[in-house]
Amino acid sequence: MRKTGLTILIIFVFSTINQEEVKAQTADLLGFNILNGAVTGSIAGLATMGLQNSDDFAPLRVGLGAGILGGAAVAAYDLYTVSDGQQFFISGTFNDGNNSSIIILMDTLYGIGGGSVLGTAIMLIQNKPLVKGIQYGGSVGALAGMGFGLIDSFYLADRSRDYVAQSLLERSSIIEISQNNHTVGFLQPQLVSYNNFSGSIPTRELEPALGVINYRSTF
Repeated sequence: MRKTGLTILIIFVFSTINQEEVKAQTADLLGFNILNGAVTGSIAGLATMGLQNSDDFAPLRVGLGAGILGGAAVAAYDLYTVSDGQQFFISGTFNDGNNSSIIILMDTLYGIGGGSVLGTAIMLIQNKPLVKGIQYGGSVGALAGMGFGLIDSFYLADRSRDYVAQSLLERSSIIEISQNNHTVGFLQPQLVSYNNFSGSIPTRELEPALGVINYRSTF
């Protein structure tokens, strides 16, 4: 009876933690996708202004609004594609992340850097103002990077890894507190092995147990 109660307690604690992590993951996917979408849309608006050589902020306003809507759509897609009991994870061409929009944003930023470098190089060869090279090169690079980011995120990237397996591999205790290279764990499910000599033939028995506290350090 005591063994059964211990097993039920362990299952209950694990299920409670998983439910809280699923709720937190939903909030993270919504919040970060919308935020990343807003930043990416704003960059696209500024890139359009750079290509037009205009100080009219209409493209920035449209980009920001479109980015927020796009981020919400990406969040809905991420929530739809992730399976119950799994932690959302995406591995893109250049970056990994916990939401799809971060891949798009980072590819956009890489595009800005690459475009600015190429634009500057062209201006140096033509002996023209470097500011123009950064302006036009960065703008083209931003839009090209965003386009590649969309392809990268939705077609090229690998999505999701098994959360249960990840938890078993990365966490030895139900509750863990880590600081630098030191980890203190509480409530660690265990299997205790012992020799049973009560019968006519000795046997090896296994019993579930629950370790209260453990300490682990890596160097």
